[in-house]
Amino acid sequence: KVKGTIHWVSATRGVPATVRLYDRLFTVPEPDGDKEVDFKSHLNPESAIEMQAMVEPSLAEAQPEQAFQFERVGYFCADRYDHTAGAPVFNRTATLKDLWAS
Repeated sequence: KVKGTIHWVSATRGVPATVRLYDRLFTVPEPDGDKEVDFKSHLNPESAIEMQAMVEPSLAEAQPEQAFQFERVGYFCADRYDHTAGAPVFNRTATLKDLWAS
């Protein structure tokens, strides 16, 4: 029984899209744990990264908040406000593996 299908995107047929990758806001589990250090010093500079990607053409027609799994990257949804057919925008909602879980 097939559980899913992997789609590889051809660079010549793919559609340019903006992909937003979100990570933890802080670099430590308890940013206010040390009262001697300003919690803002623990802000993760890579907590929000916006990059360009090529996606399957059908994803340009995605409905706002429609969810997808991007192979090897995580789960994404079409942005509620910024996603349009001419300029698709996807936000990562979950990674495939939580590194702090172990």
